[in-house]
Amino acid sequence: RKKRDSDSASPDGDADANGAPGGSPTANGGGVHPTPSPAGSAVDGLSKNVPKPKLVFHCQQAQGSPTGIISGFSNIKELYLKIAECYDFPASDILFCTLNTHKVDMSRLLGGQIGLDDFIFVHRRGQPKEVEVLKGEDSLGLTITDNGAGLAFIKRIKEGSLMDRIGFVQVGDHIERIDDRSMVNCRHYEVAKALKEIKKGSTFTLRLVEPLKAGFSHIGPRSGATAGQAKNKAGLGSGKETLRLRSKGPATVEKAPDNVIQAAVDKINALLESYMGINDSELATQIWELGCERPNPHEFVTAVADSDLDAFGFTEDFLFDIWGAIGDARAGRLPTKDHTARTDL
Repeated sequence: RKKRDSDSASPDGDADANGAPGGSPTANGGGVHPTPSPAGSAVDGLSKNVPKPKLVFHCQQAQGSPTGIISGFSNIKELYLKIAECYDFPASDILFCTLNTHKVDMSRLLGGQIGLDDFIFVHRRGQPKEVEVLKGEDSLGLTITDNGAGLAFIKRIKEGSLMDRIGFVQVGDHIERIDDRSMVNCRHYEVAKALKEIKKGSTFTLRLVEPLKAGFSHIGPRSGATAGQAKNKAGLGSGKETLRLRSKGPATVEKAPDNVIQAAVDKINALLESYMGINDSELATQIWELGCERPNPHEFVTAVADSDLDAFGFTEDFLFDIWGAIGDARAGRLPTKDHTARTDL
């Protein structure tokens, strides 16, 4: 499929958004591109014959590439397939995507929500490497997340930890194998559990794959609208609506989370990291949505047990701590900060 440079404004793909509001295209990232009505038809907002507007997003490969235009996806896997089709490489090459930066910045990780003005940067598989680790401490100091398409990678390395002192392991590295056990198609909590189960004092081998790096990694993408210079008054990624991607069901356009909800999600995510060594804003959002309207902890625990979240094997102590965070959020006791229309779901 032909890749387009920054002066291209025509959408590539023809799927429509689910209930997306109308509007004009944005040059700096995604936008709402109305589909022309058939010639001679009446302009009538109530007419069933008027096609819905469609969402398109601009993307580049993080190491440098022409700008691609992506549309017609409902979840992360479909997004990766669209990107792979645009640039003619296997979807399995994609480690993760960041929003509005070509850098390996885990605070800008693309997860379950994309701001309608966000620009997508694609980080592909790069150099594989292996490191032999002597587990001399109970904790390795790693926080694991995954890309929603079968690849887990390192989101955070605790300062001063065992893995931090090794230095060879970097944020953004995909954990491909632990000794002879493949971690491909494992969720983040499965990889974290496998690392925790390694006995203290034993030696193991990590096979990692780092993100592909450009020859001049200190040079950013080309300037102009495709590199993230806003031409609209609101500025890059500052829209109040996001496209929410789900593993099940269609994508929907929703209002960006308010500060109270975001504070709750951040707190739940911190508990996930503390208890399980994982970071997943979409999972934290699911937990919040399941618990925010429950009147008591018993109903919350029951709701978790009756949902897909039961597969995570959360302990009762963990769930009661989560319930405490939900209660603090509803009472306004959690600190809030200003958030844009991006979340690293």
